[in-house]
Amino acid sequence: MASQDVQPFHWHYTELDDKRFEVHGHTLQLIVILFAILLLFTFLCLYARWVCRYRQLAAARTRVNQNPLPERRSESSGLDPATIESLPVQLHRSSAEEVQCSICLSNFIEEEKVKMLPNCNHAFHPLCVDKWLSTQSSCPLCRGSLAESVV
Repeated sequence: MASQDVQPFHWHYTELDDKRFEVHGHTLQLIVILFAILLLFTFLCLYARWVCRYRQLAAARTRVNQNPLPERRSESSGLDPATIESLPVQLHRSSAEEVQCSICLSNFIEEEKVKMLPNCNHAFHPLCVDKWLSTQSSCPLCRGSLAESVV
């Protein structure tokens, strides 16, 4: 019974009416104009984004150029050469354990000159510690300040 009620579907290409899908002159112009406006808007957005990034980078560069070093750099500046030369130099005496310069990590040999730092009494090769103290005002081993003790 159910099979008798079903009508077979016949597809005919001639029955299709595609005249509703035609694009005529004014409609085609409108589509092209809308596409051009969309494209122009996209390029303007991309250009604005590029300009904003360029300005941020330029502003960051000028900030870096105006203040290249942080202010705390002056606090940790080294000692003056006269102060470095005034530090005591002694001859190394060998002991039971090997002692080394903590800057260059080489062992001290018998009767070698070593520079002793005040307060902490740490010993270093004079050339090693002189280079360090020209840029830093603290002991390279314990970081104890030498600026107050030497002056």
